[in-house]
This record gives sequence, C-alpha cells and structure tokens, in this order.
Amino acid sequence: MSASDVTNLWLAEALFRMGAVRFGDFTLGRSTVGSPIYIDPKVLLGEPRVLARVGELIKTEIDAGMARRGRRVQPFDMVAGVPFGGLHLATAYALLGNVPLIYAQPPTDMDHGPKIEGRYRSGATVLIIDDLMTTGGSILETQRALQDVSLVVHDAIVLVDRGQGGGDRLRATGVHVSSILNLTQMLNFYRANEMIGDDDYRRSIEYVQTHRASVD
Repeated sequence: MSASDVTNLWLAEALFRMGAVRFGDFTLGRSTVGSPIYIDPKVLLGEPRVLARVGELIKTEIDAGMARRGRRVQPFDMVAGVPFGGLHLATAYALLGNVPLIYAQPPTDMDHGPKIEGRYRSGATVLIIDDLMTTGGSILETQRALQDVSLVVHDAIVLVDRGQGGGDRLRATGVHVSSILNLTQMLNFYRANEMIGDDDYRRSIEYVQTHRASVD
C-alpha cells in the first residue's frame, strides 16, 4: 500500500460513518446484481466540508498523475462530470482548480444526439470524473457523447472503483482510469478496524473476486 493509499483512507472511514456503505442484497441495474455491498457516494452532498476535502483529494490525484515521469494523467482543458453521481465531484474540483466544467445530458427519447451542457471548443481535451465505477459503462457513455462533438478523452478519475473490470474495459478504448479508493482496499480497512464483521467482509470480497466484467 502506497503513502497516497494510506492518506486516502480517511475518505473510506468518512463514507462509512456517513452511511454511504451498506451491507445486504442489492441489485442496481445490469452491472450490480445480488451484491452484498452498496456504496452511495452521493451522501457527500450533505457534508459540504467533506465534499470540499474530496475536491482537494481529486486535485492531488490529478496533480500527482500529471507530475510523474510517463504521466498517468494527460494535460486537459476541462473536466466532465458523469451525471449524476460524478457531477458534484467534478464541480468541487472545478471550483478548487479553476477548471471549466461540462457534462453530457442523459439522453431522452426526443434526443437526436448528445447534448453537452457548458461551453467548449472542438478538439478540446476533457478529463472525466465519476463517483463509482463498476463495469465502466457510465464513463464509456460519457466518452462517446464527448467524442460525438469532437472532444478528446484520455483519462478519467473515479472516487471508488468496485474492482469489477471497469478499468480494463476502458483501457481497451484508450481511456486510462485512476481511482481514489478501490472496494477491496476499503473492505480490508473496515475489517482491520473492526467496523464490519467476518461475514460481510467474506461475502463482499468473494463477490468482487467472482464478478469481474469481461472486456468487450
């Protein structure tokens, strides 16, 4: 575990204390079926101070990724929040970093193409920000919407990676994903600090290990 991993674990604890991490039996769309753990980072909306710290955490991750030799994060002109979970995170970062923000409207039956909210120029480079990644489908949809209006995407930042193949799937499309936390890391932290019992830990770890999505 790196020094940055240890630093980020305050967020794992904060999410747990705020009720963002729940155990049971959850089915959320096609990518999360019968999961013993549910994570809802949107609870951060109710804690402005914590949300501001998350904005700082994202900025630190981005700055470190751009500063490293063989950059993990390529230079970008603006950020795009994935509606709706990633939008408040992108806003927190955009305000802190003074970076322009856009987002792709979720399509409706009346739409004939992507609708991008915010100002942008053709050919600009965009970094995508989302709150939770399972198979990477939401980020992929945003990438496609941005590409449809001639915007370029090299990288994405996610708050929590559930570790179910999303990073591999996006890498196959040319998008590098960095995560602030991953689910296995969070579960290990919770168990080590006796915040969860053996049964919830075992069931959740087994779910992650057996539900990795294949790369399309």
